[in-house]
Amino acid sequence: MYPTYVIGDLQGCGQQLQHLLDNISPPDDKHFIFAGDLINRGPQSLQTLRTVMSMGDRARAVLGNHDLHLLAVSQGIRPLHKDDTLHDILDAPDRDELIDWLRRRPLAIHEQGHLIVHAGVLPQWDLPQALALAGEVGAMLQSDRWVDFLTHMYGNQPARWSDDLAGYDRLRCIINAFTRVRFCQADGTMDFSMKEGASSAPEGLMPWFEVPGRRTEDVTVVFGHWSTLGLVMRPNLIALDTGCVWGGKLTAVRLSDRALFQVQCPQAQIPG
Repeated sequence: MYPTYVIGDLQGCGQQLQHLLDNISPPDDKHFIFAGDLINRGPQSLQTLRTVMSMGDRARAVLGNHDLHLLAVSQGIRPLHKDDTLHDILDAPDRDELIDWLRRRPLAIHEQGHLIVHAGVLPQWDLPQALALAGEVGAMLQSDRWVDFLTHMYGNQPARWSDDLAGYDRLRCIINAFTRVRFCQADGTMDFSMKEGASSAPEGLMPWFEVPGRRTEDVTVVFGHWSTLGLVMRPNLIALDTGCVWGGKLTAVRLSDRALFQVQCPQAQIPG
């Protein structure tokens, strides 16, 4: 079995990805899983996406909110934001191939006892349900209805999961949990207004992974998305977004022994 490394949010920091891969030398006999947000905000979104694609079967990735944003922008569903760095992808001669590859990435990967997602997992879901629900969204994104789905993907409601949810409401709730959530109420209701660190939660909110009775406590969840949370290493939790695009670090963890590999990153965006 090849050693497997999970890498936190790249956000278009292609040079730092290459430096990190060089530090995990030689990379050719290793497998990599990227925890979403491959692109956007950093200066080399096109280079980054091409690098990950060129790794073939040695690289897998889950979708993050910035990756989904690119899909929506590419189909004229969402406008570019002022801080977006997606123009090089949108203007690339292989644009269609890049978009097609990206929309076929999953929302969750189960590997060596670890569940890798971009943002979080709702406390009501156990591992089999989380994987099944991720598969529902994946099937839609890979179908010929994917563009129509993107027109219904955005919105904060429903904010609480129910097994009775159906249609676009169901898929929207799933995708928000996997790609956007940071804080929840005790009943699993998601909050999307707070982006600060875990200690900043107002009364009634808590990090999704601290909701009492979370049903994935028996599996180690590995995620990114939350740069103000930073690196967290617990027996059943690994947070890997160490703020590469904000001048922090790009971090990888080897699943077999939790060895960490990091490179320092220049600041590409100013928080605001």
